Amino acid sequence: MGDPRKQKKKYIAPKKPFDSDRFEQELQMIGVYGLRNKKELWKHRTELSNYRRQARNLLALPVSEREQHERELVDKLTRLGILTTEPTLDHVLDLTMENLLERRLQTIVFRKGLAASMHHARQLVTHGHIALDAARINTPQRLITVGEEARIQYTTKSSLNDASHPARIAASTAATRVSAESLERADDFERPERPEGTEPVTNEDIGPVGGDVNE
Repeated sequence: MGDPRKQKKKYIAPKKPFDSDRFEQELQMIGVYGLRNKKELWKHRTELSNYRRQARNLLALPVSEREQHERELVDKLTRLGILTTEPTLDHVLDLTMENLLERRLQTIVFRKGLAASMHHARQLVTHGHIALDAARINTPQRLITVGEEARIQYTTKSSLNDASHPARIAASTAATRVSAESLERADDFERPERPEGTEPVTNEDIGPVGGDVNE
């Protein structure tokens, strides 16, 4: 039996440790996606950097030499749901941190309406309330594939299977609010601007609104 393998860091820390602009961006992402600390963010940033580096290296090769590796990289990112646009290396270079963070188990649990907030989703995962194919999974940072997303649910022994559980009610309320806010933002985006000297557009002209504007 050989010596145990030495653990290596899975992230690269920023070169400029004291950058106020980066501080604000990192703190915003940590708050929005409920991350535990900046190391989790740096791990995903390093992972994204590796994908983009592979794409740049492949683009430097002739088409005949990069075809197989390009297909493997693009298929992997598409399977993970990270690459949702046209599956090309150019779109791999356009990926952002949000594309990876949206595929975390913690984020998926919240988006599916199983938790009341991102932080609540992390708590449910770490406490063993979430299962994938009836098997408990407790790693919030795991990236979920498109095929696995539909198979995420509460564990069979979780008390949250009871629809009257206070946490289930809070999660359902949060999911309804998020859905209404998304529809409202889409409606505002599609609403045409009123030219000067014309009458304002009414609800009858544009159809029903997706949510309460005062919500």
